[in-house]
Amino acid sequence: MDFRECIKTNRNILMEGALGERLKREYGLKIDDVIAMANLIYSEQGASALNRLWTEYIEIARKYHLPFIATTPTRRANHERILKSGYSEQIIFDNVKFLKDIQENSGIEMYVGGLMGCKGDAYTGSGVLDENEAFEFHRWTVEQFQKADVDFLYAGIMPCLSEAAGLARAIDDIGLPYMISFTIQQDGKLIDGTTIADAIEYIDGSTVNKPVCYMTNCVHPSIVLKALEHPFNRSVAVKERFRGIQANTSPLSYAELDGSVDLRCAEPDEFAEEMMKLVNIGKFQIWGGCCGTDNRHMECVAQRLR
Repeated sequence: MDFRECIKTNRNILMEGALGERLKREYGLKIDDVIAMANLIYSEQGASALNRLWTEYIEIARKYHLPFIATTPTRRANHERILKSGYSEQIIFDNVKFLKDIQENSGIEMYVGGLMGCKGDAYTGSGVLDENEAFEFHRWTVEQFQKADVDFLYAGIMPCLSEAAGLARAIDDIGLPYMISFTIQQDGKLIDGTTIADAIEYIDGSTVNKPVCYMTNCVHPSIVLKALEHPFNRSVAVKERFRGIQANTSPLSYAELDGSVDLRCAEPDEFAEEMMKLVNIGKFQIWGGCCGTDNRHMECVAQRLR
């Protein structure tokens, strides 16, 4: 089964929970200033920690008979940053191979995604690219992931329509299945003020190879619920096409959380309860975790889904 078929045929899909925060706080790993987590596979401690975290999430998917999707820790590994970091362009291929080896040994229905991100700040929109600039900027990374044979691409925490649309066009030319995950606020809009409905309709209307779905990440489910309840987001496109979340456990805003020294956590049962409130407002089917989550939170969510 390919990734498009997985989306079409499964009511619920488990996505990985937090990686970055857990790697820092549980394993004491330093996150690179330039390429973030993309170089961790090259150290024994980093590779071991990543393998252990993904294995925890895989075991939850196995226990509750859910398909599982995971993404390479490469959100900041664009061509510009890779050159600046001093690492080889091979870093994209090495990250994909590392995760595909885990996939091969998982024994479950698992899909490997290539994680991409905006050029600038995902939480403020600073440094955003216009659509044509984004097409040119992201095309190299898209091509590398295609050559590395990922199952899908995942554009995470995209704050502005222009860059998300340009990135979508770059993928459109390649033909890989992909998802776009927006940075959204409780006012129902992206950081640049575009409504979720308008963003979906614009990207769907400007691509032939449309995203398999849209989602959001690094945000609390209560904020997403409020965002989707706005009348302007109650369109058919949003109900049909907005299908997933990688959620924080804290209900604080991006501005309040960005750079916070303390990790704001909720109990797993409380977190799962908030996640389940999204079940009846659309066709949510992809359930993952972000800041504050660990295997306990993801198991509570999986348990509720089954």
